[in-house]
Amino acid sequence: MARRDQWPRTLGPRGAAVRPADYPVPMSLRFYVGHGASGSAASMAAHVEGLRRRGVAAEAIDLPLKKAEAAVPVLRSIVPDGAGEDGRLVAVGGQSYGGRVASLAAAEPDADYAALVLFSYPLHLPGKPAMADERTSHWPSIRCPVLLLSGEADPMARIDLLRARVPLLRNAELVTYPKLGHTLKRVLDDALDQTARFLLDVAGSER
Repeated sequence: MARRDQWPRTLGPRGAAVRPADYPVPMSLRFYVGHGASGSAASMAAHVEGLRRRGVAAEAIDLPLKKAEAAVPVLRSIVPDGAGEDGRLVAVGGQSYGGRVASLAAAEPDADYAALVLFSYPLHLPGKPAMADERTSHWPSIRCPVLLLSGEADPMARIDLLRARVPLLRNAELVTYPKLGHTLKRVLDDALDQTARFLLDVAGSER
């Protein structure tokens, strides 16, 4: 069962059951998602297909496998700022490394994203919890609402350290999964339900 922690948000009711009929098709928001450090856009196919079934116009993007900061210009060259040509709002996110790149992009002063979704954010390398401060130093600069989804046994995001740092974000929600490590495959359906609900809230609040 997922656990949900919230920081002040004003986007709508929480905890309601989600049904396919709840999702407008298409949702008035486009979501670009990046992959993990050992993956590619193709490795995010299950996320993209699952989100599309839930009414989210999702698209996976390829990122260079280098230092996350160096990949930010690539993400920003692919992902439009503000509303896209189709008038839809733009949200970004990613799995692990891809989420870190997206969060750094969202923290840039001229970035204009409607939302940020972080699947298994890599708060630190395994056994190196001291990295948590450096990897969240940009979080206070993120202006859009943020959803984080993380396993409570993730060796790259010690849960006590993650919970302590989420309040650095201005507008955030943390969903955690007991006994789960650095993957959400076993709970992907729930994680995508949570993501679609969150993005639907964002899209509705911006109408």
